[in-house]
Amino acid sequence: MNTQTIAVAMSGGVDSSTVAAMLCAQGHNVVGLTMQLWDQRRLAGSDGIPDQVRGRCCSIEDVHDARHVAEQLDIPYYVVNQQQRFEKDVVRPFVDEYLSGRTPIPCSLCNNHLKFDQLLITARQIGADLLATGHYARIVYNEPRDRWLLRRAADPAKDQTYFLFGLTQEQLSRTLFPLGEMTKSRVREIAREHELALAEKPDSQEICFIPGGDYKKFIDAYLEEQGERLPDTSGDLVTTSGEVVGQHAGIHNYTVGQRKGIGIAKGTPLYVIEIRGNQKQVVIGGKDDLTTETLRAKRVNWIAMDVLQGPMRVKAKIRHRHEPADATIEPAENGEVMATFDIPQRAVTPGQAAVFYDGDVVVGGGWIA
Repeated sequence: MNTQTIAVAMSGGVDSSTVAAMLCAQGHNVVGLTMQLWDQRRLAGSDGIPDQVRGRCCSIEDVHDARHVAEQLDIPYYVVNQQQRFEKDVVRPFVDEYLSGRTPIPCSLCNNHLKFDQLLITARQIGADLLATGHYARIVYNEPRDRWLLRRAADPAKDQTYFLFGLTQEQLSRTLFPLGEMTKSRVREIAREHELALAEKPDSQEICFIPGGDYKKFIDAYLEEQGERLPDTSGDLVTTSGEVVGQHAGIHNYTVGQRKGIGIAKGTPLYVIEIRGNQKQVVIGGKDDLTTETLRAKRVNWIAMDVLQGPMRVKAKIRHRHEPADATIEPAENGEVMATFDIPQRAVTPGQAAVFYDGDVVVGGGWIA
């Protein structure tokens, strides 16, 4: 076997810890790397924000767990401080997107700007040939295309390719996803076989920098910490026909598809249909108004090809829990892509990602405009 030096992005969870144990058992030289992204003491105890919350990724407890596993495996281990970069590229855009009426995906921003950017740089600096992570996805090299391809995980329930659409060819060529062919239950079995102390550790569920999961309270506390005033984004509640039917306290309190907390009572359920940031309007309507036939995606990253030359049949995924839907994509103005669905889709949300698949291969993806 060809022994390599492989850096493992150790998050302190069972997945990445199992990856480190597997690669050590295969005889590779393994180095553990953990990114310190957010000071968990920041904003803790602010109005409505818990002092401590467990169940988040990248917490101080996770760093401790990752270090413990590295000691157990007897591998070198380093904590890489990326707090300033994380705040600039993930936290601040998260706040600004909500204040503009869009719904961001911080995990994708983190993957694009840090996990597969800065960690690969660090891996190269320490002499590692490759970077391995605990993501559930598969990477293969396609010789006829002369391209690295990103494929969905063998376990559809754990597939994470939706969050990985921003990976470049160079990043794919230097990345390993050893869990791509496995189920979660098998990963835990391997963790037990290696007697890892965190084999039964639950998966993290919350956005790492938002204790308690209340993003509205986080935005308030973050802006106050920064010495900034929450901008006045209040305005009109309007129907799809343009009739003003009420007022709202701020567009950042709403997301497309939201039903509860709209503040208007009617005989039939009402939903947020659209958020018009420039006009400070929240458009509401019935369930049927939520569906749309098309979307535009910007800042598209192509993985399976260099560029989209013309119309192409794909399956398009518009949020993490969305079942990919049949669609046709084609080039649009300013490098954007137009996707037209065979069957109109519900709650297409600006700020989320649209990821396009050909079978289990990720064709590419971008941000919904």
